Order: sequence, then structure tokens, then C-alpha cells
Amino acid sequence: MRFILFIVFLVLLQGCSIEPWVLPYERARLADPIMNMDPNPVSSSYLNHVYQARESARGAESGQGGGCGCN
Repeated sequence: MRFILFIVFLVLLQGCSIEPWVLPYERARLADPIMNMDPNPVSSSYLNHVYQARESARGAESGQGGGCGCN
């Protein structure tokens, strides 16, 4: 039984050696807005904007800022 588990472990360990995972030119496809899980992105964007304006917490929850750190 231990031998079989050891063989299974070795087979599963081989999966960690696959590279490269995501190539740089494939990242553009993953960042496409169509890959988003949200079925209504325009409506959600509007509701998010209203929430941010009401709570005075722009950029606090979704991380879509410009990277300047000035929320």
C-alpha cells in the first residue's frame, strides 16, 4: 500500500515540473474583460461607481487603480 502511495505521489509531483505556466502573450487574453465572471459588467461598474461615491472609498475594493497609491 505504501509503495502504491509513493508511486502516486511521484506521478503527482511530476505535474509541478511543467513550465511555462502562462506565457506573456497569453496574459493579454486572460486580462480581457470578456474573461470576467460578471454577466453584466456595465451595470456592475455603474453600481460600483455609485458605491464608491457614496462611501467615499474610491478604489478600495477592486484594485483598478492607476498604481499611484493615491486612493
